[in-house]
Amino acid sequence: MTYQNLNLEGIMTETNNKRTQHIDVCSTLEMVTLMNEEDKQVAHAVERELTHIASAIDAIVAGFKRGGRLIYCGAGTSGRLGVLDASECPPTFGTNAEMVQGFIAGGDYALRHPIEGAEDSYEDGYELMKEIEIKDCDVVVGITASGRTKYVLGAIESAKEVGAFTVGVCTNENSDLERTADLTIAPLVGAEVIQGSTRLKSGTAQKMVLNMLTTGSMIKIGKVYKNYMVDMKPSNEKLMDRSVRLVVEATGVANEDAYEKLKQCGFHVKTAIVMIMRSCSFEEAQSLLEETDGYVSKAITLN
Repeated sequence: MTYQNLNLEGIMTETNNKRTQHIDVCSTLEMVTLMNEEDKQVAHAVERELTHIASAIDAIVAGFKRGGRLIYCGAGTSGRLGVLDASECPPTFGTNAEMVQGFIAGGDYALRHPIEGAEDSYEDGYELMKEIEIKDCDVVVGITASGRTKYVLGAIESAKEVGAFTVGVCTNENSDLERTADLTIAPLVGAEVIQGSTRLKSGTAQKMVLNMLTTGSMIKIGKVYKNYMVDMKPSNEKLMDRSVRLVVEATGVANEDAYEKLKQCGFHVKTAIVMIMRSCSFEEAQSLLEETDGYVSKAITLN
């Protein structure tokens, strides 16, 4: 690999953090205290981007209602965070595997092994969008701390060509990503604890943003009742126990009654809640949920 001066000196996440420049000679307690003090800045940086985050959620919801998907793409830490967030949607919200997808430069092998050069391929990102047949109802979220990763820029450009809404998530201002994406979320977390190690504050900020994007959009399409994840799939003992407890807490019935109703509806939490609250059959509960687009609160109160 030949050297190229990429002029990264002006990128915030690549600058030196004067507050941590002696971290190598600190005591262990001093070291983790410094890290904790830096991490405290992350939530405030995300807070300053809440308007943009809300706009992105509204765009994702609009896409879902048209039959679209949410697609994450990134490289390195950013890519892994996107894949992680996508993979947690099916068990948490009962989505199918297609609805929210995450892609990382270098493919699945890169989830466990660094393939740093993969992020430099604009063509790989561009072609990925063609391979997964991006449509204008999809929303593509490109994640890159620097805001200049070629793989991500290629994906964003490719998605825009077919009319998909594009969102950039980065931790630098005035980036190539901001100039390319339809909407950019850029929590400015400042210089990293270890210079250039964007798996730290930048990664934390990105995780917080992605949590909001998926959780917020799932709430807005009726997959949450009150603050209960009522579309979860009870695929193991812990989740089975949680589904029973959710029905009990939401309706006030005994554990045995909750379990019995869950059995009658294939252990679908939201259906069991409607059956109990409306004193209706499984078929009637399904009909009510269909009529209200899956919103439990509306199904319970519908006349």
